[in-house]
Amino acid sequence: MSENDPYQSTGQREDEPLPRVAAADLRDAWPVLDAEARIEGFRYLTSSDAEEFFLELPAFDRATIVTGLPTAEQRWWIRALPPDDVADVIQEINEEDRSRVLSLLDDSSRREISALLAYSEDEAGGLMNPRYARLRPDMSVDEAISYLRRQTRERVESIYYAYVLDQQAHLLGVVSFRQLMMTRGDALVRDVMETDLIRVPEEMDQEALSALFAQHDFLSLPVVDANGCMKGIVTADDIVDVVREEATEDIQKIGGTAALEAPYLQVGMFDMLKKRGGWLVLLFVGEMATEGAMSHFGVAIEKAAILAFFIPLIISSGGNCGSQASTLVIRAIALGEVRLRDWWRVFARELAVGTSLGLLLGIVGFVRIMVWQNTFKNADDPTVGFYGEHWALLGATVGFSVLGVALWGTLSGALLPFALKRFGLDPATASAPLVATMVDVTGLVIYFTTAAILLHGTLL
Repeated sequence: MSENDPYQSTGQREDEPLPRVAAADLRDAWPVLDAEARIEGFRYLTSSDAEEFFLELPAFDRATIVTGLPTAEQRWWIRALPPDDVADVIQEINEEDRSRVLSLLDDSSRREISALLAYSEDEAGGLMNPRYARLRPDMSVDEAISYLRRQTRERVESIYYAYVLDQQAHLLGVVSFRQLMMTRGDALVRDVMETDLIRVPEEMDQEALSALFAQHDFLSLPVVDANGCMKGIVTADDIVDVVREEATEDIQKIGGTAALEAPYLQVGMFDMLKKRGGWLVLLFVGEMATEGAMSHFGVAIEKAAILAFFIPLIISSGGNCGSQASTLVIRAIALGEVRLRDWWRVFARELAVGTSLGLLLGIVGFVRIMVWQNTFKNADDPTVGFYGEHWALLGATVGFSVLGVALWGTLSGALLPFALKRFGLDPATASAPLVATMVDVTGLVIYFTTAAILLHGTLL
């Protein structure tokens, strides 16, 4: 098979035309296909459709395709990708296959990929592409345009910006292609380049890098080492993938599961159980404290069994308020809207919000008891209403308990992400189920303490 055309025979007779698959059909069916069916469908795409389809795929799916093809086709497709994308694919391949796939590259590309793989995948160095448009400061504008034209044929990552370097590859400035086209041809590059530019350290975390792109709306940013030597560029399309990956990871953690390292349908059963089971066991053990709290207040429940009817109402109110607060704060931290030092402002804000929400829910709870009291009859004594003669105290107990639990849940959900971040942990770990579990136990304590105070001498 020729390396220049990976679409020759796939087993049919030479005079038998290949069956073809429409790219749109394969794209629709892709999520439910297993690896073998994906590879088979991919090989039946036309050459142009396959190239477009392959470049649209995430690194995990590209790795599945590359490792499932014959060696000659693997070489063609791995060489079709820019270096940063190749590095992403290599990281998704099993350890035992990485050396073999790397050997399919030419020496120059292999050195580039190996250098990228030395960085952590969540650092700027791991995201950058070492192929970029570069110029010398002493070039004329006409020479620069001609030189950029030659570099374009070498498939540099982006031609929108050209970076001006000295002989030691120190980054001196940047000039846009548009600016070059608008400048007279005999002007020197050093006279038109911008020297006040943002440089990205190669060890910068991808979250900080994505925030930088969002703040300045750049198409690309230069990555430099500690000596100011340029190593590559990170482009906006790379950051789109980062933002999607980070958002997906945060959502999964907020849902009370460890982050999945592959698309949902591609995660094996054992890995899925491991990712979800650990959290569920932790939450289950935490909920055991709820049973302990109820046992502690068992005497109160025996004296006034009607209190048990409102336990789900009380603890769910706190859990829901806490889940709302934690979700909002986690996302605000992720977007850079609030920082660690803003915890006091968040506390003051959520104190007011939690109190207001608690009052609202408490009033609804009291009104519910009042309506039931006057609408339905007590089976034992129809003259005293559904909840008996002390219904008002019972309604006040439920109302004040809901207020306290909602306020506590709101503050807990809002401040727990800050506490985790303060100790160097991921704020998204403050998941809604975790907050709800914490509030369940404290909610029971608040509820029965309030009941002991307000119902002493009546129902208790």
